[in-house]
Amino acid sequence: MKKSLFFTLFLFLIGVVACDNSDKNSKKKMQTIDFIPDLRVEAVIKQLKDSLGGSHTFRIDRGVRQVAGLWREQDGAVGDFANFCKSSFVGDTAQLAQLFHTLERNFEVINGYYHKMDVMLKAPLQLEGAEITPIDMMFGGYSASAHLADDLYANKVALLTASNFPFYTLEEKTELGAGWSRKEWAYARMGDRFISRVPAAIQQNISRTITEADAYISDYNIYMGNLRNENGKQLFPDHMKLISHWGLRDELKSNYADREKGLEKQRMIYKVMQRIIDQSIPMQVINSGLNFWNPISNQLFDNSGEIVASTPEDNRRYEVFLKNFHAMRQLDPYSSHYPTQLARAFDGTMEVPQKDVEELFKGLLASPQVKEVASFIESRLGRKLEPFDIWYNGFKSGGGIPEDELTTITSRKYPDAKALEEDLPNIMVKLGWKPAKAKEITSLVTVDASRGAGHAWGAEMRNDVARLRTRIGAEGLDYKGYNIAVHEFGHNVEQTITMNDVDYYILNGVPNTAFTEAVAFIFQKRDLELLGLKKTNPEDEHWLALDNFWSCYEIMGVSLVDIEVWEWLYANPEATPEQLKEAVVTAAKEVWNSYYAGILGGEDETLLGIYSHMIDYPLYLPNYPMGHLIAFQIEQQVRGKNLADEMDRMYTQGSIIPQQWMKNAVGSPISIEPLLAATDEALQTLKR
Repeated sequence: MKKSLFFTLFLFLIGVVACDNSDKNSKKKMQTIDFIPDLRVEAVIKQLKDSLGGSHTFRIDRGVRQVAGLWREQDGAVGDFANFCKSSFVGDTAQLAQLFHTLERNFEVINGYYHKMDVMLKAPLQLEGAEITPIDMMFGGYSASAHLADDLYANKVALLTASNFPFYTLEEKTELGAGWSRKEWAYARMGDRFISRVPAAIQQNISRTITEADAYISDYNIYMGNLRNENGKQLFPDHMKLISHWGLRDELKSNYADREKGLEKQRMIYKVMQRIIDQSIPMQVINSGLNFWNPISNQLFDNSGEIVASTPEDNRRYEVFLKNFHAMRQLDPYSSHYPTQLARAFDGTMEVPQKDVEELFKGLLASPQVKEVASFIESRLGRKLEPFDIWYNGFKSGGGIPEDELTTITSRKYPDAKALEEDLPNIMVKLGWKPAKAKEITSLVTVDASRGAGHAWGAEMRNDVARLRTRIGAEGLDYKGYNIAVHEFGHNVEQTITMNDVDYYILNGVPNTAFTEAVAFIFQKRDLELLGLKKTNPEDEHWLALDNFWSCYEIMGVSLVDIEVWEWLYANPEATPEQLKEAVVTAAKEVWNSYYAGILGGEDETLLGIYSHMIDYPLYLPNYPMGHLIAFQIEQQVRGKNLADEMDRMYTQGSIIPQQWMKNAVGSPISIEPLLAATDEALQTLKR
């Protein structure tokens, strides 16, 4: 599940985008914002170079240009700009180090306490409790830190930082980063801190829009016990309530173990998903159990079996998506170096170029291994594959355990959030941590019952708690909730290690969210082992390879749809929700026909448009397949070694760029080749 992005978005808003005057096209776009004339910029640079000498040339040149790009009329006249640059530039090495440590310490204080406020204000929206009220939405959508950037520019802290710590482009970090010391990496990340200047009103609007989108998805539930097939029969338990798309997907996956009614259940869930995508789903069945619903005919029935009138959702899903686009697009004029959300998502946040990401995805989707794995699945199912088999999860050496049996175990073991929280140290010990370290880490993790599917939210200051959220019903934690909880706990462990054990605060975290997804996947794949239900088998690594491969096959296509839709939005910024729906459906069909129809059938299938993150977290989806690839390479690295020791070695690198992190961690960059090779080996072994 998702790692919460609220604070990630906050950090982005106060400075993820560079102001690089060498980019003429970007410069032209920003000309209406820039206040300092180029001639004065050049004059200040020359004066500083003449007075301080050639050894400071690079820092002077870039620092003055950064400040010029961020300076506004309210900061002072042109002469004030010149005086500020001359007085604020620190040439002495020891004084520069002291400035860095002061900034780092104070940013931790600010980040940490604003984050705590955000957590508490959003709690009524995210945690189990009373029905959400309009005032809850108002406070949940409020960003207490929205004016922080304005304040730090007004008191010149932001400009002082930009003056002394150069911003490096992704290309520069890639070229130079391998030779940097830890201090140089920390200085470079400080240079990323203030490189755009976004008005507070825009930050508030984005925070409110993302919060509303998250609330829409968090309350998008289907009462499965109210579904009826063509014969009027009920297939699912009375009290089963599943969130879209995660809960529906996980229920579909669980039914591979049901040899009697599993296939019919899967086909019904599949139809529900199609109704959500095309928005023909009746409003009356969203988060409501008042009526019975036949998803095949799309008819509603009352308690007496009489047909009742229904109203389709009518593009609400795409209205939410479109609001996200318009909100994020507000950043474009202030983002000289990354002028679109696509550029910000890949070059700015993921720090892997979009073309490289797409090349990885298309390489795996078009690989010959896809047909071979699909054939292997068909042999196990004893039937032709159908579109929903994109979620096949039967790669288990010992056969699947029925989910109701697993739920009996998990609900007994974890009747409430407190029981799960108390067991976290034991889980860590089972995974290889020493008891003392396990206790130290888990003392900084708290568990809450989630209103939505679940998520993890890390701290933003040392010794603060990370939060694990998962759905916990009245009868305890069912297997779906447990599986999600183990995934989210992986996030929490990464969040806690990379916040508290990395040498510089400014380097806390991971290169991008794919790296925290990698840890979450590694934990999640061990969920049965943690329950004592899985014994070591020599074939396990082969099943793991196939599972990872098929998961990549699933989510890479979804990610390509997400990317294609955002490209379409930028080409059609005045689109209506109806037009956006058609664009999503068209993109889903095109990607399906290119990579899936020949494998899973269903020409012009729309299923790739079901993913909730497409709606509530702009361009987050590509992080999942990147996370799968990273997780697989890390799995290969830790095999035969202690997981805890290897995680400590790898993850205490902190947030350097992804490819450098991978080279240090596993000896090679992010690649599909290890997974493809392992898939070939797995097929050869398991077919014998």
